[in-house]
Amino acid sequence: MKQTWCIQLGLCLAAAVLWAGEQPVRIEGRAILEGTPPPEIPVDLTPYPLVQPVAPPGLTTRHYVVSPDGGLANVLVYVARGLEGRHFPVSTNMPLLDQHNAGFHPYVMGVQVGQAFRIRNSEPYFETVKATPKINQPFTLYQPVTGMESVCRFTKPEVFVKIRCEMHPWEFAHIGVIPHPFFAVTDTNGFFRLPEGLPPGRYTLEAVHPKAGTNRVEVSVAPGETARVTFRFKPHKKPPRR
Repeated sequence: MKQTWCIQLGLCLAAAVLWAGEQPVRIEGRAILEGTPPPEIPVDLTPYPLVQPVAPPGLTTRHYVVSPDGGLANVLVYVARGLEGRHFPVSTNMPLLDQHNAGFHPYVMGVQVGQAFRIRNSEPYFETVKATPKINQPFTLYQPVTGMESVCRFTKPEVFVKIRCEMHPWEFAHIGVIPHPFFAVTDTNGFFRLPEGLPPGRYTLEAVHPKAGTNRVEVSVAPGETARVTFRFKPHKKPPRR
């Protein structure tokens, strides 16, 4: 069963400003975690008998996904400054946020302001989806049937919008809503590459991790060049017990 549910309307239709004669640049790099992250929290599935058959063995939280040499996954990297005054068409690609293997996948994703994205329940049981933004409009979806999809949009920039399941409290994800298409999420080894088409210029890049926080780097890229940057994070400190 497939359901289309438009959560937010008011898609911003802006004419693209073309930069004739400019040779696009490339920005790529890596996010590194310096230090040992706190241990992940095991998920007790005893109260959830329907989840037990589909959950991976040893299910835990996914606060930090780190490669053996320190590459940090699930970091959203985007151009925070330097594109003022330029307008870009909203992508017609529809990313998928899927619930399967007892969790949301991907854990971190990015969309453009006004870009449609899909939320699917691939589990053999009832799922809910609750978005709790601070700037955009919150919503709650109910997806009782396997394969059910909802189509959603956010209309304002925001990093991050937290997504969670009200029935399974360990299931959550983070969506970054960006006003242009130049963003990427680091892979399991911490690497990223911004999409092609970025004009030459001076930019402030922002890298945001749901737990490790935010890093910023200034970079200048001449026409046709490739800039390589590294973002270094430290594990967050747990607040003292009271």
